[in-house]
Amino acid sequence: MDVAEFFKQIFYSTGLINLTLGNIIMIIIGLVLIYLAIAKKFEPLLLLPIGIGCILVNLPLSGFYDPNTGLFNWFYQYGVLTTIFPVLIFLGLGALTDFGPLIANPITIFLGGAAQLGIFVSFFFAMLLKFPLKEAASIAIIGGADGPATIFTTIKLAPHLMGPIMLAAYSYMALVPIIQPPFMKLLTTKKERQVVMTQLRPVSKLEKILFPIITEIVIILFVPSIGPLFGMLMLGNLIRESGVVERFSKSTQNEIINVCTLFLALTIGSTMKAESFLTIKTLEIVGLGLVAFIFGTIGGLLLGKLFCFLSGGKINPLIGSAGVAAVPMAARVTQDVARKENLNNYLLMHAMGPNVAGLIGSAAVAGLFITLFAG
Repeated sequence: MDVAEFFKQIFYSTGLINLTLGNIIMIIIGLVLIYLAIAKKFEPLLLLPIGIGCILVNLPLSGFYDPNTGLFNWFYQYGVLTTIFPVLIFLGLGALTDFGPLIANPITIFLGGAAQLGIFVSFFFAMLLKFPLKEAASIAIIGGADGPATIFTTIKLAPHLMGPIMLAAYSYMALVPIIQPPFMKLLTTKKERQVVMTQLRPVSKLEKILFPIITEIVIILFVPSIGPLFGMLMLGNLIRESGVVERFSKSTQNEIINVCTLFLALTIGSTMKAESFLTIKTLEIVGLGLVAFIFGTIGGLLLGKLFCFLSGGKINPLIGSAGVAAVPMAARVTQDVARKENLNNYLLMHAMGPNVAGLIGSAAVAGLFITLFAG
């Protein structure tokens, strides 16, 4: 073998010869996600590994999806398709969530419910665009701003759309501080945004212990298809509130949810292969996801305005925007917008009520869609 032939063989064994324009575009998208995570600090726990996964899977001949030894293939087959990752993430979310504000002010559960408007509006538009029922339902759940519930629904109904749906869902969750404020200001008056709400009543330990037990029984009886997801959410919360298993509480809040989030986000990024991602359908999914998110915010705000009127101006309508389940970012955005109008206004805990209600609501709607369309 002469020298030229030797180097020719080396060149043809590299990924360079198989690198396509689509691969290059997806690598650039991955780099943008990493930039947003590091420079802008937009959901770095999600966008950083998603960006890395997107880059790695678009490097030709890298073998990440090899049927026998591919790392991402194993994550996808045994962590995502089996729903283990989203279910364990919901366990961690339950351990991190304080349902006290919702228990103290139960009316806010309706604000969380109103924010699910985005799901149904997006579902309607997806049907107009001729998406099949299962695909339309999976896309619509993006409006709940609940990553694990969106993944759970997509796995059950349209796993082939995992990449674009997950990118849209987590990207819009990261962009809550940009997407929501314009609509919050458009749909409320300055006077409404300045409303100072009274302090929430203290919630007893017994109430916090009974809440996850009763809620999981009621929800799963009515929507059994969401049992694994919702059951783990409430188990995590019971672990937190019981006060007798501190080691479990710390593990679910830290190691378990962190490891599963890392592997899940990497796997989501790895589904963004150029040949399946760069399509008109992907653009439609991203657009429908934005529609869902916007109308979810609008639904919560409109009901918040009604509550403000009915309460004689005692409820700040801004807390309705926190009904999307991006916990706790949506509640923090509510706090930030309110404080720009009134420095003495502290709405964070009030906004956490509809925020965690949105978590319950999006999971319930996901279960409803799975029940209706999974057959």
